[in-house]
Amino acid sequence: DAVAPPRMGTSFRWLLGSSWVSNIGDGIALAAGPLLVASQTSNAILVAIAALLQRVPWLLLGLYAGAIADRVDRRRLVMAANTARAFVVGVLCVALATGRVSIAVVLVAMFLLGVAEVFSVTTTSTLLPMLVEPADLGVGNARLQGSFLVADQIVGPPVGAFLFAIGAVWPFGMQAVLVGLSVLLVARIATPSGPVRDIEGTHVLRDIAEGVRWLVHHDAVRTLAIVIVAFNITWGAAWAVLVLYALDHLHMDAVGYGLLTTAAAVGGLASTFAYGWIERHVDLTTVMRVSLLLEVVSHAAFALTTNGFVAMGIMVVFGAYAFVWGAVSTSVRQRATPKALQGRVSSVYMVCVFGGLVVGQALGGWIAERWGLTAPFWFAFVGAGITLVLVWRQLAYVAHAEAAPDEPVDLPPTDDEPWTGVVDGMP
Repeated sequence: DAVAPPRMGTSFRWLLGSSWVSNIGDGIALAAGPLLVASQTSNAILVAIAALLQRVPWLLLGLYAGAIADRVDRRRLVMAANTARAFVVGVLCVALATGRVSIAVVLVAMFLLGVAEVFSVTTTSTLLPMLVEPADLGVGNARLQGSFLVADQIVGPPVGAFLFAIGAVWPFGMQAVLVGLSVLLVARIATPSGPVRDIEGTHVLRDIAEGVRWLVHHDAVRTLAIVIVAFNITWGAAWAVLVLYALDHLHMDAVGYGLLTTAAAVGGLASTFAYGWIERHVDLTTVMRVSLLLEVVSHAAFALTTNGFVAMGIMVVFGAYAFVWGAVSTSVRQRATPKALQGRVSSVYMVCVFGGLVVGQALGGWIAERWGLTAPFWFAFVGAGITLVLVWRQLAYVAHAEAAPDEPVDLPPTDDEPWTGVVDGMP
């Protein structure tokens, strides 16, 4: 009851259970996947391509997946996407068991899993607003993030590495079983059958355009999108060289680097389960401002320190505020977005997240090569600081943006359509 309050309903508990199960499977693959790639090739380019192939689908199909999520039965789409994930992993297991695996097979599997994940993650994010009251979105998102932290970041990876040591097929077989189990748990969720909106006379491309135009014309949600892009570019630049920063600047070993990344999960776990108290006692505007301010300061702190233990302490703080920000910003966005647009708006955000990371990681490597390993952290400090100054006052409005989830969506006109409505109360 403390983790999933009864007032949030049985369906939320099924959703939370499916999140725990699937995240354990993903955490297992998080460690086993790179080990499998490394066992098939030592070519650095192919290793990098394997990681890239799981992000490219977000940039190629993210907006399309969001439009589809708003056109079909969302619960069934989540089940279908996760079934596809389990099938792909199952085929990979057969290849491993029969000795027919190759780097080409692994790369194709990575790409197909990335495609299925786009539809699964995008659509799953639309289920919570359908199951709980707007006031409970913060706690709901915090609990779902808690499952990600514990299962995907802490429990799953060591289990995946252990199973891979026993045999390459074991971790992926376990992942297939767990993802399949998550499908059964999602099947227990009670949501209205069919799409959330009338799709007669509509078109996918038009739906995508409507979602993007709605976001652009909604002050609060647009500001959140700008923050996400800017902060992911700066964060991606710094974290692109984190392993080199830990080894060469902090003079840590491989174990120390592992502890450095785990420290963020520990901080996030603590703040995630404290989120209910934070939401009750601290104004959301203050929470958002403090979270972003701590990120700005953390970048400078990383640039200044040369001590591994100090860096781990900073990383705990980073994890704590980062996951509070994640719960707050997601809840604010979900409350401000009409139900019929949840999929499309969520997909725009995910494209912003991965687009920002890709740009940031490219910049981070170049900056570090020219000016040293701490330069990306100084770049992040300056870039994030400027962004925060620009949005500081707007955050007071953003934090308390509300919308009636079932109200009709009135959008600006297209070139061939007259418009007589309003957006955000403005003609």
